Amino acid sequence: MVAKPDAGRIVDQASVPIGPDDTAAEVFVRITDAAEIVMRRSIGPLVAGTAVLRPNDLAAGSYYGGRRPEDGRIDWTKSAREIHNLVRAVAPPYPGAFCDRLNVYRTEMTARSAPAPREFGPYREGGAWFALCGDGRVLRLVEVQERK
Repeated sequence: MVAKPDAGRIVDQASVPIGPDDTAAEVFVRITDAAEIVMRRSIGPLVAGTAVLRPNDLAAGSYYGGRRPEDGRIDWTKSAREIHNLVRAVAPPYPGAFCDRLNVYRTEMTARSAPAPREFGPYREGGAWFALCGDGRVLRLVEVQERK
């Protein structure tokens, strides 16, 4: 253990798959399962003092301090993929993404064209919610809640 977060030597590690539509909560479950596997295979060598410890290259990664509510605000001028990834990252049980009109809990990438001319952001069509994004692509807003 060292004073700086995530700066100590690496005992063991495992990768987990992250699909293009996985939410942070779904990835967290996979990480928790992987952590249990890593702990089980590493605890013996750690206790015996035979674990091979590798340096942690802090330049190869980054550290995110803490989430503020404003971090969930959707900027519709960003690309559809960036917005989709934001929504996935802050989806329930976390607070979710939002704009002035909606809380957005789940999105889906589409090959749909936006009706022109249209401003960036959400719109309704046939009872469903969609949003025109900054790259000209349209996201389907699968789970939303209108803000009061």
